[in-house]
Parts: sequence; C-alpha cells; structure tokens
Amino acid sequence: MNAMQFLISTLFDLFLMVVLMRFWLQAAKADFYNPLSQFVVKATSFAVNPLRKIIPGLGGLDLASLLLAFIVAAAKTTALIFLVGATWEVGFVLLDALETVIKEGLNLLFWVLVIRALLSWVSQGNNPVEAVFQQLTEPMLRPIRKVLPPLGGLDLSILVLIIALQFAQFLFMDLIG
Repeated sequence: MNAMQFLISTLFDLFLMVVLMRFWLQAAKADFYNPLSQFVVKATSFAVNPLRKIIPGLGGLDLASLLLAFIVAAAKTTALIFLVGATWEVGFVLLDALETVIKEGLNLLFWVLVIRALLSWVSQGNNPVEAVFQQLTEPMLRPIRKVLPPLGGLDLSILVLIIALQFAQFLFMDLIG
C-alpha cells in the first residue's frame, strides 16, 4: 500500500510541478523558445489548451494553467483517498488540493533556486536551463541584492531567499496544521 501511495504521489507531484512551471514561465515572461520551456509547454498543452477555451488569461496570468494545477492536485487527493478506502468529501478534497498547490509551488521555487545555485558553480553561462532559471528567479533576487551587497565576490541572495522560503513553508504549515 505504501509503495502505491508513493508512486501515485510522485507521479501527480511531478506533473503538478510541470504545470506550475508553465504558469510561472508565463508570469515571468520567460523565453518560450528555450528547450526547457518547450518541454514544459509540450508536456502540458494537451490539458491546458482545452481549458484556455473556457478560462481566459487575466493580466498576463495563465489562469488555465493555474486551474489545471488545482485539478491535478484534487485528482491526486482523490486517487489517494480511493487507494486507502477512505470517505471522499468535497470540502476536504478542495482544501487539500489548495494546500498541495501551494506546497508544490514553494517546493518548485526551492528546487529552482538550488539548481540555479549549483549550476552557477559548474556552468560557464551557456546552459539553457540556467538561462530560464535566471529569468524566473531574478525578479525575486534583485531586491535582496539591493539590501545585501556581494561579499568578496559571493552572491548570498539565493541563500537569503532559500532561508526566507523555508521560513514561509514552516509558517504555512503552522497555519494549516
């Protein structure tokens, strides 16, 4: 039973992260000709495009992708409920889906920051993934850099943002738990 819960959670969470990445790419106006962006678009178009016919964008935000993320999270919760034989309740599923989308969005931001930091050590600036991650995270890092200047050539803004992100995750867990 635990193996199936793990498999279901992992598959839904991976797809949810790709859907949230699509939302984030569009919100940040990232380069959609980048290979990573193309993968994200192609992996989610089958579900986002039909939703776009029903749900238009709003102020540059792709609400169809956000709705898809919520649907994926609700489907994950529903699949896990049926797997364990629990009672399905609409209120619980909706709240858990909202919680899941927020948690996975914060996890996605965390991993993008970690991967960007690692790539900055080994890449020589011509990595397409690094370019997209820079476009996604730079708007969050720029204000931190204005307050915290580089120390001996080290940019600690990513570390500060990761610490703030971890604090936000713990605060969110305290609020819902």
